[in-house]
Amino acid sequence: APAGVLVLSWYPPGLADDNGEPSDSLVPFILDAAQRYAIKVAFHIQPYKGRDDHTVHENIKYIMDKYGSHAAFYKYKTSTGRSLPLFYIYDSYLTPAESWANLLTPSGSHSIRNTAYDAVFIALLVEEGHKNDILSAGYDGMYTYFASNGFSFGSSHQNWKAIKTFCDSNNLMFIPSVGPGYIDTSIRPWNNHNTRNRVNGKYYETALQAALMVRPEIVSITSFNEWHEGTQIEKAVPKKTLTRLYLDYLPHQPNMYLELTRRWAEHFSKEKEQWLM
Repeated sequence: APAGVLVLSWYPPGLADDNGEPSDSLVPFILDAAQRYAIKVAFHIQPYKGRDDHTVHENIKYIMDKYGSHAAFYKYKTSTGRSLPLFYIYDSYLTPAESWANLLTPSGSHSIRNTAYDAVFIALLVEEGHKNDILSAGYDGMYTYFASNGFSFGSSHQNWKAIKTFCDSNNLMFIPSVGPGYIDTSIRPWNNHNTRNRVNGKYYETALQAALMVRPEIVSITSFNEWHEGTQIEKAVPKKTLTRLYLDYLPHQPNMYLELTRRWAEHFSKEKEQWLM
């Protein structure tokens, strides 16, 4: 699979967001399914009540102890040749940089650096000022998450070159996030101005092109199946319930966005070989 990693939204056992069911119990099934299709699974740690450097430390131990030995558990090969788990921390800015530094810098009070639980940690970049916070927090890189171009500093394609330059000069990874479009008005009726039309796949391809322009190590996709924000790339056929109309890709095939993803992922792999020459 050219797009080789599935990034899973994760809450600690028994916890979920306001609309969801606790899902940690599903992880073993997801790992097994991923293994059957030769894809890997990484974890996207969601904000929950009481999340801080201490509870995330516990989360990392839990995830690695419980799932770390599974064949489908994703490990990233670092430039120094180590293979380490990679964690995305959503809304990481909610916790101050000084607190993260306790966990993520070598001199931190309960540092995981150079321990059995060391990993690659990716923070969410929303505002420009977050760049320096992420750096001082001890993170290994930053991602942009939002699929709506222009919604935030980080999710504006025009800023990616400058962000990549900052990351390069500070030995951080930059992981731009691309999406096929955006419409969340079924859950946020007031947010019409952030809607982005798919333009028959052109919006997605424009985002992918912008991401590849900065020669990133990894490109992340928002999202596989977040239907309520209209960012899904999974197969879609026309469907309507009493309360909502689901977006489809007509007149195109149901797997249009999976095909686009495959094509661009292959293109990305080839380009990377060129860069590394």
